Amino acid sequence: MLLWINGPFGGGKTQTAHELQRRLPGSVLCDPEHVGFGLHRMTPPHLRGDFQDHQAWRQGVYEVLDLVLTRHPGPVIAPMTITEPAYFEETVGRLRERGHDVRHFALLAGRETVLRRLRERAFGRAVQVVAGQGAALRRESFAVSKVDLCLARLSEPQFAEQVWTDDLTMHQVADHIAASAGLALAPNTDGPLRARLRRAWTGVRHIRFD
Repeated sequence: MLLWINGPFGGGKTQTAHELQRRLPGSVLCDPEHVGFGLHRMTPPHLRGDFQDHQAWRQGVYEVLDLVLTRHPGPVIAPMTITEPAYFEETVGRLRERGHDVRHFALLAGRETVLRRLRERAFGRAVQVVAGQGAALRRESFAVSKVDLCLARLSEPQFAEQVWTDDLTMHQVADHIAASAGLALAPNTDGPLRARLRRAWTGVRHIRFD
C-alpha cells in the first residue's frame, strides 16, 4: 500500500509522514522530492525551474514507487505536494492503473493557518541567512505564493481524501490517515517535550543548503 501525503507547502506533510513511519511497523518513506533534487543537481540553474514540469521527474517517481511497492512487503509513504491534475494522473493515477493500492490524502487548513505555519518554518530556517544561505527563505516565498492555488486545487474531488488539520495535532492527523487506510499504528508514547524535540529534529534534517 502507498500512502501519498499531499497538501500545501508548509502543511505538515513531512512531519506526518515521519510520524507514520515511526509508528507503522515495516513501513518505508520514499520522498519524491529527492528525484527532483537530483534533476536540479544535474542541470544548470537557468534550466531548473519547477522540477515537476519535467517528464523525467514524473516518470522517475512512477518507476521508483512502482519498484518499491512491488518488492517491499510493507506500507510505503510518499510526502509530496502535487496540484497539477495531469501530473497527478501521471504519478498517482498510473500507480493505481498498475494495480497498486494507493491511498491519497490532502492535508488542508485555512489560509491563515497555512501562512502561520510557513512563517514558523521560515523563522526556524532563518539561521541559514546568517550563514549566507538565502535559498531557504526564497523557498518560503515560493511556498507563500502557491498557497491559494494549492488550497483551491487540493479541495477538488480528484484529490480526495481531504483532511482538514486546523484543529488537529500532527499525531491526530497520522491517526486519522492510518484509520482511513485500515492500518494499525503503534501507540504514541511521546510526551510534549519529546514530541517537540522530534519535530524540531525532523525539520533540521530536511533543511537544504543547495
